[in-house]
Amino acid sequence: MKSKGKLNIELGNAICYSGFREEQSPDTGVFPTYDQIKEDLLLLQGQWKYLRLYACDKQSETVLRVIREEKLDFKIMLGAYIGAEVNNFGCPWGGVYSEEQLLQNKVNNLKEIERLIAFANEYEDIVFSLSAGNEASVSWTDHYVPVENIISYVKIIKERAKQPVTFCENYVPWLDHLKDLVEAVDFISIHTYPVWEYKNIHEALEYTKQNYSSVADKYPHKPVVITEAGWATNSNGRGIDPQNVSEDLQEIYYKDLMKWTQEEEILCFYFEAFDGPWKGSPEPLEPEKHWGLFTVDRKPKKVMQKLFADIS
Repeated sequence: MKSKGKLNIELGNAICYSGFREEQSPDTGVFPTYDQIKEDLLLLQGQWKYLRLYACDKQSETVLRVIREEKLDFKIMLGAYIGAEVNNFGCPWGGVYSEEQLLQNKVNNLKEIERLIAFANEYEDIVFSLSAGNEASVSWTDHYVPVENIISYVKIIKERAKQPVTFCENYVPWLDHLKDLVEAVDFISIHTYPVWEYKNIHEALEYTKQNYSSVADKYPHKPVVITEAGWATNSNGRGIDPQNVSEDLQEIYYKDLMKWTQEEEILCFYFEAFDGPWKGSPEPLEPEKHWGLFTVDRKPKKVMQKLFADIS
């Protein structure tokens, strides 16, 4: 099932956007300024039509303002960031909280869903779809939310906003764990990362196709969108062999992925626009920091250098 038609959108290039620069982070509450986000969006405009945002925070509010006030040609997939509501003892880097914190997270999550609905209604001309969360049901997540709670959030959103609603998650949970959620959402959103699963570049595109088909073939009545797929350019060895990532390999995967998804008319959000130094561990080569098509100082990596020769 192609994503076109059911979502009532024109296919176009799509990318995940986080504008946090050096010394900025959602964890510390230091957000990009209006002018910084405007600079980013002017850079991305023309090459990408659809942007994915992850939370209903100050950054997302500024992005929506910039698009409206500067009359930029973007449509937004806006997500709610929902925190852990139960402990996940299988998470390698945390995922265990006090009962008090878990209860507070539930309160915070409802407030986040309220903000999502408010933004969706205020910026109905810009926001084309909504996500009730991100990677909150996979086995390794540090912000685990039970499926029945996610379904509840989806229903709340659908009652009070007009846009189609989804939930963004790794492809594996969709195959069984999230089967009850499938009927609640308007479309399925999957993440696929061959390099995290120890695939090399020669296996990468075929593995991506297999990931996509495993979900799309199981639920032929639901459109399936890829909301994250990408290739890192650096690694300290944590989870990714450093020899398996580079700007050369990113360029190959990006071009192969774009060719396939365009031919098959699959809406695919590439992960991601800019490197994020705030992510992961403090180590500079932590792979979480190095997925951007541009560096944190907005310089194009190899895959983008011909398109953006003036800023190389």
